[in-house]
Amino acid sequence: MSVTTRSDGAQLSPLRVATRSRGAPLPWLKPGLFVGALAPLGVMAFEAIQGTLGANPIAEVENVLGLAALVLLIASLACTPARRLFGWSWPARVRRQLGLFAFFYVALHFLTYVLVDQGLDAGRIVEDIAKRPFITVGFAALVLLTPLALTSTTASIRRLGYRRWQLLHQLAYLAGVLAVIHFFWRVKIDVSQPLVYAAILAGLLLVRAAFALRRRSA
Repeated sequence: MSVTTRSDGAQLSPLRVATRSRGAPLPWLKPGLFVGALAPLGVMAFEAIQGTLGANPIAEVENVLGLAALVLLIASLACTPARRLFGWSWPARVRRQLGLFAFFYVALHFLTYVLVDQGLDAGRIVEDIAKRPFITVGFAALVLLTPLALTSTTASIRRLGYRRWQLLHQLAYLAGVLAVIHFFWRVKIDVSQPLVYAAILAGLLLVRAAFALRRRSA
């Protein structure tokens, strides 16, 4: 069986070499994610310049921003299950970036609604919330994600302590559930797409629950 020699002369087995290779840093990962996460904004800007945002451009912008936020949020929630199921190390390196981009799009989605759609008219906003509860659910998701974004730094982990920081960031799953409900209630008629995201989120929650039960039994 072949072996690999380290710089200090020690030898590594092929299994250990493969493990190190699988967990090796991917220099293109974070820049690629950065470009990909900003792609929806680029596409919208191009369509706005071309005048192809549709008959209701404000609604189209809100829809694109909201969907981008949901996709990135679920992707961030998938990082830990992917690491535990497949032994990958790279999801942990992009989880925070995905979560921050999700918050970025949620905030843009909300600001577009408040500033552009409703013109910062508090009376209209309150009336709209009373008529359409999905707005309240979406706002609740934004409220939950805000402290997570503010405590996403390494300094916050040291300040809060890892256990308390970890418990706080479990709110991301609740925010994901609220985001799916928000999407479901907003669509109303064709709910096939919200159901897909609901199924993915349910699967992630089941995986997390299974690992938690196994850890307790051990």
